[in-house]
Amino acid sequence: MNNMNKMKKAAKTVGALGLVGCAVLNSPFAMADAPFWYLGGNIGQSRAKIDDARITAQLPGSVSISDDDSNTAFKLFGGYQFNKNFALEAGYFNLGKFGYTATTLPAGTLNGKIKLQGLNLDAVGIMPLGNKFSVFGRLGLQYAQAKDEFSSSGVVPIPADPNPSKNATNYKAGVGVQYDFNRSLGMRAEAERYRIDDAVGNRGDINMYSVGLVYRFGQKKAVTPPPLARVIVPVKVKPQTQRYCSILDIQFEIKEQDVGREDKEKLAVLGTYMNKYPDTTAVIEGHTDDVGESDYNLKLSQQRADSVVNYLVNDLHIDRSRLTAVGYGDTRPIADNDTSEGQQANRRIDAVIACVTDIAGLKVQPARITMAMELGFDEGKSNIDPQDLDGLRQVADFMKANPEVTATVEGHSDKYVGTDADREKMNPGVAMQLAQDRAQNVVDYLADKQGISRSRLSTEAYGDTGRVAYDITLAGQQENRRANIIINYPNR
Repeated sequence: MNNMNKMKKAAKTVGALGLVGCAVLNSPFAMADAPFWYLGGNIGQSRAKIDDARITAQLPGSVSISDDDSNTAFKLFGGYQFNKNFALEAGYFNLGKFGYTATTLPAGTLNGKIKLQGLNLDAVGIMPLGNKFSVFGRLGLQYAQAKDEFSSSGVVPIPADPNPSKNATNYKAGVGVQYDFNRSLGMRAEAERYRIDDAVGNRGDINMYSVGLVYRFGQKKAVTPPPLARVIVPVKVKPQTQRYCSILDIQFEIKEQDVGREDKEKLAVLGTYMNKYPDTTAVIEGHTDDVGESDYNLKLSQQRADSVVNYLVNDLHIDRSRLTAVGYGDTRPIADNDTSEGQQANRRIDAVIACVTDIAGLKVQPARITMAMELGFDEGKSNIDPQDLDGLRQVADFMKANPEVTATVEGHSDKYVGTDADREKMNPGVAMQLAQDRAQNVVDYLADKQGISRSRLSTEAYGDTGRVAYDITLAGQQENRRANIIINYPNR
């Protein structure tokens, strides 16, 4: 683990242990491998290798040959990308026209031409290289139509069939690189090889080198509006009338809609406020990042808002008639979705509540410390880093000074092992066991080395299901290899 990660973890520990809450709630930053359709087109040059030796062997006398072995080529394609690493792609290709002119002595000529076009179906493997670049490889089948045309003069006999044609199925393969201008539009550069049968019994390869554009549906990036206010500051409408405030901000893990344990403390503040002022109402707004299709994000944001409302009703006893859940999907970002930090900030819940006229004198029970510490781990390891021990001692001191609290240690893992070049997806069972080992090692240290009773400590393993960053980069994988210590308070 590098020094930057060490400094980051130390900052989280100090900041969390010094946190005191109030009615103004700001939480730390809490992607989707969602499928999508795409369309595109490429244009470039095709090149063929013409078998001059075979042509010469079939002609009388001395032979000289002039080849036309390159032409303009293009293709149109559409595909479905299942996740960041795999897609299926189908399309139409036109490789252009090639030919030759053979001149003989005694005097004669033979002219041959071939036109090639067809359909293809490819499996495409993709490796992202950051937010903008990716490389990909393809392997597939193509069904090509070859149309030949022959003419002759002089001593060269006229072919029996001067216009033969043939349809044949063969393989194709290729590699490419893609640069994304934004989440909807990208540019490709590709090199492909098509195995081709002509109409007179020959077989060879046609290479195509091209550039093109690809458009992804459901991936548009919303325009960023001004951030929603995160302090209790009423909008000035009329002094004597009701005003509106935003007092809640909760982030979510990737693809998750359940309320986290640490966020329930923040909801307790909202519950305290609404119980103090029984005439107030609240709109719970759900939001997502813009990764994935907009319809999926809208549904997920609604589920997040519903989850918060259900907790307020079932656990904090707020009447459901005072609450409204609205999902906005990815349409109201507060940060840049091109960064993992921005995506994290946009996976959130806001609560817009009706404020009372004595807002300036509002007294609510303060939020309590919830996130005591976050520890990071090296790839595939569960041992505690020595630089985390001082932070764990601070957690133990806090628990000794507050004997009514308990702690839950949550263990997490990333999805992959290895570097970008050779990484492999981790078996889910292995990831879950690794997460459990990380949490258990923290509990063992607090119990055996710091004297905290095991009855006050518990573990919970999430494997790779509780990601806070996308695993497409090594930095994202490092963020997901962690253990969180959550301080739990008895019910008030």
